[in-house]
Amino acid sequence: MNSTPGFWTHPSVRPFATTGDPVAEMVKRANALVLEAIEQGWIGPPFDTFELANILGFTVIPCESIRDARLVPLTSDRYKIEYNPNQPQARIRFSIAHEIAHTFFPDCREQVRNRAAHHQLTGHDWQLEMLCNVGAAELLMPMGSFPEIGEAEISIDQVLRMRERFQVSTEAVLLRSLKLSRLPCAVFAASSQAIGSERLNIDYLRSANDWAIPLRGGFNIPAESVVNDCRAIGYTAKGDETWDASVGKMHVESVAVPSYPGADNPRVVGLLLPSKFRSSSIPTIQYLIGDATDPRGEGEKIVAQVVNDATPRWGGGFARVVANRWRAAQDDFIAWTQQERSHLQLGQYRLFRVGAGLSLFHMIAQHGYGESVKPRIRYHHLETCLNALSGIARQKSASVHMPRIACGQAGGND
Repeated sequence: MNSTPGFWTHPSVRPFATTGDPVAEMVKRANALVLEAIEQGWIGPPFDTFELANILGFTVIPCESIRDARLVPLTSDRYKIEYNPNQPQARIRFSIAHEIAHTFFPDCREQVRNRAAHHQLTGHDWQLEMLCNVGAAELLMPMGSFPEIGEAEISIDQVLRMRERFQVSTEAVLLRSLKLSRLPCAVFAASSQAIGSERLNIDYLRSANDWAIPLRGGFNIPAESVVNDCRAIGYTAKGDETWDASVGKMHVESVAVPSYPGADNPRVVGLLLPSKFRSSSIPTIQYLIGDATDPRGEGEKIVAQVVNDATPRWGGGFARVVANRWRAAQDDFIAWTQQERSHLQLGQYRLFRVGAGLSLFHMIAQHGYGESVKPRIRYHHLETCLNALSGIARQKSASVHMPRIACGQAGGND
């Protein structure tokens, strides 16, 4: 992904992520909003962006005089989103998510954000629009709502099928597939940035799983590439070719998608795969049917579980099974919380060794217990605990075993 300061020239984008990659920052902020909204009861899929706007306190009203949608700042740090009700429903959902993403920028209140025609754009306004498209994709397909990709090869045909199933954009499916794949691969988006030009330049490129592809935003795709065959929306193209000598031969699959507002030609998004690759050695998740309290495999093992912040005594779900099987772990947890009241707070965690080669890891990431109209899981605190667990597991060279966490009494999204 391009993090070169000189590439990002839009005045709203440059202060957005001064120490890193604006695309990564957009993904981070969108994911944080998703977790907060789910804690407020936002459910899916499909995830309703009208409901998300309501959770945020935004006013959303139809307005037939605009092309897609626009964000209007109001008083008291509030916003209004106006949208064209005559557009297809999927486009409306995306447009609202796009406008919500505009609020992540520090200067979003300085003017009305109106998706203008291409000839009305100034400078590199396309950079701002592209980043908001990335944010909208994250909001429409939160992590955990998408099918497992794993070691399966991604194809543009598979992407188009999933697009229909989830009623989201092709670009959104590509970005989500990239995150979930465990194979070396990359996703790119390209467009003709100059009016009247048919030459495709990369808008952004994201790679994953140990493939350090050096192509960056602004790279000119070779004129002989099959990507240039994608001249009408829905057209696909595939081939094995070399774009850059330092990368070598790649397998390319691409599809034409709607242009930026007012642009002459469609945009093109697609996949890049090394012509010869080996599976990444990064750790993977294996889903097994069995007893999570009897972890399989050799070597050091850690069994992890989520517990609540209301009581140190585990009385329900998987935690009850753990308490019954390893009474010493329950007694240790009670004694630990009695030592210091702050121990029983969200985001805290406790590691306890129960025997040779086996430890338990308790993550306090559930607020209270019992029936609730809103999920009790607190994803930000769960993330804190999981990061700590990752460090401990690496230090001990241990495998981690857990049930589908937070999907029972915690009310999380499984």
